[in-house]
Formats: sequence, structure tokens, C-alpha cells
Amino acid sequence: MKPRPCGCKGARTCLICETQYGANDFKPLIELDKSKGYVYCPFCNLAWPGWDGELYKEHPNHTGQPIKYAGIYIKLDFISEDEENELMKNIDEMPWDISQSGRRKQNFGPKTNFKKRKIVAGKFNGFPQFSKYLQKRFDSIDLLKGYHVIEQCSLEYDPVKGASIDPHIDDCWVWGERILTLNCLTDTVLTMIPFKGDTKRYNLSCAEEYPPIIKEDGSLNLQLQKCSQSMLEVCRPKSQLDVIVRIPMIRRSLALMYGEPRYHWEHCILREDILARRVCIAYREFTPLYLSNGQHQCIGDKILSKAEQFWDHRCISEQEL
Repeated sequence: MKPRPCGCKGARTCLICETQYGANDFKPLIELDKSKGYVYCPFCNLAWPGWDGELYKEHPNHTGQPIKYAGIYIKLDFISEDEENELMKNIDEMPWDISQSGRRKQNFGPKTNFKKRKIVAGKFNGFPQFSKYLQKRFDSIDLLKGYHVIEQCSLEYDPVKGASIDPHIDDCWVWGERILTLNCLTDTVLTMIPFKGDTKRYNLSCAEEYPPIIKEDGSLNLQLQKCSQSMLEVCRPKSQLDVIVRIPMIRRSLALMYGEPRYHWEHCILREDILARRVCIAYREFTPLYLSNGQHQCIGDKILSKAEQFWDHRCISEQEL
């Protein structure tokens, strides 16, 4: 099916194409058993029974029996309110592109073909200068040592459009272990669902070819020393939990996903969890395949050199983006 004027195509839909273009019949139903819900608390790093994404605010007076959910780190107040206001002003001065499922985006990164596993720099020429301090601030977090951004993508979720994103795992052939999201304007929830599908999907099988960056004990493997087990095996769940974990994506916080949630759980943003305009900035790093001594280090070095550049968004035309 061809893309619709709203940007959706195939089974992806938004409120606009559902009501105006007859796409409601294409929308797949995501039926989740809310009785299996657990809400992650960034204060005690445990997930507690419940569904409401604001349950973490009850800390330390949680109720019920918690479960451990490793692989999530949330840095509250990563930016200040004044920084958020200035950041959003600059972001909205740049053109937005329509995307699927009611979203808009501003993407800065190399051109990728996930099916053919091909990547080229394309028009990628670095990032907006106004966002440079955010990347520098990553160094203040131990788990982000050695994090080299190769893609920065601003995503807008508008409740008027019924914005959402379907359950998925970020590609594992080119995007590395540590997935970062800076949340702006409003709170929402990231819903985590155990993935039991084929490793051919999402290029998960590629994670059998490289080691973890974050070890089980929380230390970093920045030299990418080979382990006895691959990335995919190291973080494989020791027990299969029949639960849904809800991660609060708190305004002005930075959320890091790695390890088990990164490779063995799908994540999504449900339409019902977008109550006001939300803008997030998603960051990606390379897999070891594109880093020192990796199979594709040559192209990796070229793209990383471009990622070191920053430019004034007020001096760039839409044709150059």
C-alpha cells in the first residue's frame, strides 16, 4: 500500500488516516493484559505491580512484590527547565518531516538499509550546534563512557494525531547496545513486551557476532574484548517472565536501555499514553562491527568523523538537511 498523505503506510495508522482515508481496517490491534503490568521505579531500580506510569511517584511506599528489571537507567533532570525551553525553541525552528503513526521527525544520521545491511554517509554532515552540550553531558554518566553518537533523531508525538509507535526492537546490525532517549515537554511511558520471535527479525542475529559493552556487573567493556558468550547470549533472560514492564519516560530525563531490555524485549509507545505534545531526542551508537578492528571499521570511521561536526541550524537551508 502506498504512503497516505499523513505519512502512514501499510499497517501503520494514525487518527487522521483512520478517520479520513479509511485506514482503520488496516490497524493491527495490540491487546495487552494490563493485569500483567509492572511499573519500573527509577529510585529503587525495581518494577512494581501495576499499570499506571506514575506509580513510581509512590516511592518508597510501594506495594506488592517487585521484580528485578536490569538494563534500564534513568537520569532525572538531565536538563533544566530553561534548557528544555531553549532546546524546543531551536528544534521548532527547523523543518519537521512527517513520519508514520502520527509522528513527525527530524533525523540526523547516515543513510541505512536494514534489509540489505548497507550504510552510507549520504547527506549526513553532523548535528545542530544547539544540541552539542547534550552529547558532551553524556560523559558525566559512567554507563555512557565511550558513547559516540552517530544518529540523533527528534520525534514528535501529538495526541491530536493519535501518535504512537508499534512494538519493535531497534536494529541490531548497525545500532549498538546503548539506546538513549531524552524526553521533553511531557511525561509518557515506554511499554516493554517480551520478544519470543526469530532472530532474523530486527537483525538480532547480528548480536551473536559481537560482545557486550556493558557487562553483567555494570562495568564497561570499551576495548570490546571478546567474551565467551555473544551479546545476545550474555543478556538472555535467566527466566521467562510473563509480564509487561512499563518504563516511565519522565519530562527532562534521559533514559538508557541496554542488555536484556535492548535485545530480548520489544518496546512501544501506546496511543493511550500520549496525553499532550511530547518531543524526544533519540540517540544511537555503532555496533562493534563498525568500530576499531570491526568488520566494517572503514565506513564506520568515515561516518564517525562526520558525527564530530556541528553546524548552526539558522544558516542551513531545507535543501541541505
